Amino acid sequence: MKIAVCIKQVPDTTEVKIDPETKTLVREGVESITNPFDEFAVEEGLLLKEKYDGEVHVLTMGPPQAKDVLKNAYAVGADNVYLVSDRAFAGADTWATAYALSGALKKLGDLDLIICGKQAIDGDTAQVGPGIATQLNIPQLTYVDKIVDVDLENKKIKVERLLEDGKEVVEADMPVLITVVKDINEPRLPSLFGIKKAAKLDIPTWTADDIPVDKDKLGLKGSPTEVVTIFSPEVRGGGEILEGDVPEVVSTLVEKLMDIKIIK
Repeated sequence: MKIAVCIKQVPDTTEVKIDPETKTLVREGVESITNPFDEFAVEEGLLLKEKYDGEVHVLTMGPPQAKDVLKNAYAVGADNVYLVSDRAFAGADTWATAYALSGALKKLGDLDLIICGKQAIDGDTAQVGPGIATQLNIPQLTYVDKIVDVDLENKKIKVERLLEDGKEVVEADMPVLITVVKDINEPRLPSLFGIKKAAKLDIPTWTADDIPVDKDKLGLKGSPTEVVTIFSPEVRGGGEILEGDVPEVVSTLVEKLMDIKIIK
């Protein structure tokens, strides 16, 4: 079973800064980590590798320093890791990112399963995973919280999806892309041996020339979406805490809500 996992390096901060000229995230000088949801994707890939005697290939698109998250993936057990990096990818929106990653996945070839975290904590769009599936013209199963069964002989996979009002079990043909939620597993920690092995790893870098893509569709130039303006929401005024016994508080709350016409 050949598995690919797409991960992302994200800022380790809630204070995200935006470049006023390019309208893109400022990453320089900000500590970075592996996108938390992607850690569950890597772990699920490793669990499937162990169960079905497979191999796990982890890749990320980003600047040279993104090699750090790849070393983490290698330290916990990934077979191979790849950095997709080129100035041509800079400023990519979710569509251009998915397009570039799909090219890298084509280069890997003959994949049974692609796993992504459900979303990245910096953009929170949850669009790249489904975008990759669309570019590759393969099925996609999102918000997966359990892989029920994998039938390698018939190239079928059955998963449980987490919905707002419950769960559903669905089946799809392989190759397939899934996005996973944090309920699916508990990511393992790297061993000391794994950390030492990863520290010595020479990670291959794939540029735009190394993958089957149209360079006009990459980066800021190839991004169909445009950020017109950026602003912070207005700070809301302080609320009011009602004190007293329950009947009194409820009565006062109802009166206040009726005064501002929230209820009638």
